[in-house]
Amino acid sequence: MQTKNINQLEFWISTTIYILAVIGICSSTGFGSDLSYSFKEASISYNIISNYFIPELFKISLLYSSFLLFNFCFIPQLVDNKNLALNIILSILVTCVSVLVWMVANTYSEAYILIRYDDLNQGYDLLFGQAFGYIFVVYLLFNGYAYFNEKGFELLSRITYFKQFGLAPLSAFFIAIKIWLITLMTCAVVFSIRSNSDLVLIWAIIPPLNIAFAFYAIYVSIPELRKKTQGFGKYFWKSVVYAIVLLAGVLVLVLLFINRGDIGPVLILITSLTLILFTTPLSWYIYKQNFEKQTQIQYLQTELGKSDATLNFLKSQINPHFLFNALNTLYGTALQENAERTGEGIQKLGDMMRFMLHENTLDRISLAREVEYLNNYIDLQKLRTSRTADIKIETQIEEPLSNLQITPMLLIPFIENAFKHGVSMQQPSYIKITLQTKDHKLYFDVSNSIYLKPDNDPEKLKSGIGLKNVKQRLSLLYLGKHELIIRESAKEFFVHLTLQLD
Repeated sequence: MQTKNINQLEFWISTTIYILAVIGICSSTGFGSDLSYSFKEASISYNIISNYFIPELFKISLLYSSFLLFNFCFIPQLVDNKNLALNIILSILVTCVSVLVWMVANTYSEAYILIRYDDLNQGYDLLFGQAFGYIFVVYLLFNGYAYFNEKGFELLSRITYFKQFGLAPLSAFFIAIKIWLITLMTCAVVFSIRSNSDLVLIWAIIPPLNIAFAFYAIYVSIPELRKKTQGFGKYFWKSVVYAIVLLAGVLVLVLLFINRGDIGPVLILITSLTLILFTTPLSWYIYKQNFEKQTQIQYLQTELGKSDATLNFLKSQINPHFLFNALNTLYGTALQENAERTGEGIQKLGDMMRFMLHENTLDRISLAREVEYLNNYIDLQKLRTSRTADIKIETQIEEPLSNLQITPMLLIPFIENAFKHGVSMQQPSYIKITLQTKDHKLYFDVSNSIYLKPDNDPEKLKSGIGLKNVKQRLSLLYLGKHELIIRESAKEFFVHLTLQLD
């Protein structure tokens, strides 16, 4: 993920919140602040500029500048192990200065507290403790968010459980957590942990529960139900059960760890409403939208892959070297004997060319026509190699059932590869081809010898795209319906293909 773009977005979010806060302070200054009542009760003179506007402006500016420093300067360099000592010292220094500034600002905005103590030092100690506690918690959130922003996605991607979902779901989960952290920090700053901790506590618990619930529903629960062809009703009641389990966990958390029985009913009510009435239907809607988009993308990729595979395959068939060799062979045969073999070769070559031009464009053809093309190709190659006794070509190709269908030109690349790399006019070589069908399954084996080609052979440096292309076509058109085994040794190349046919 590109942190630079995220940081730019976070800069504008934090700046917007800062501007809104300043506008709020100015508005309160114009209409009067509630602090005036506290000052009047304490019989202390109150000035809205010195006792409210300036202290609050200092505080909000302090938080804004500190967030920028931690998020864009200190933590990124600490994560990258750059200037460790300097950045640690600067972080501590900024925190200490913030505590002092916050305390001084409070002595003006909360001066009415000081007169409650006979000893002013006790009042200052209270203000210092409040400032330290507030700054410590808020800056802890700042640093935690800055670190999560830099390393969170990498850390989440290392978790074994998340690896099964892929990068896209993990990225969505990461962004959701970031949004929650931003809003939690805003809540902590706006409502103040000191005076209104209930709102912060509610926001600290409920959103992450809903995020985790939605993630599990979209990527685990709903897909499992859809595999069983179960609809929204089953999903809704299953979600209610999950929500009850989560609510029980929230109740235990409140009673045992937070020790706040008064806020328990509020948390239970809000959590149940958000989980059941908001997150449950929203997760279903998001899944449906993602599923439809994914289905459409997969269909387009399949169609594009088929088109690319067909185009690449047609390119692989245009082999001038083979055609010229075949024509030269036919020409030499015509000079040596009568026209019978020449006519036979020309006829087979014509049948092959017609097959390539017409039937190759179809999605499916009969297996019998595919086998006929294979036999024509093999017979034509035998004409070329028949005068060399050291070349052994063995074929056992059964006549297939006429009702079986297959994608055209799917088997020929294996045979072409065998003749291309397994036949030598100077060295002993062999090719063995077997093909049989049983219970709508095709069993196809090709093995050939391997020899070192001479430097002047134009095919020596050409790897071709035939085998690569046929693997692509098999994965697209026969996904889960084929088994392809390719083995190569120093002297032999072997291919075994099992194919489930329609």
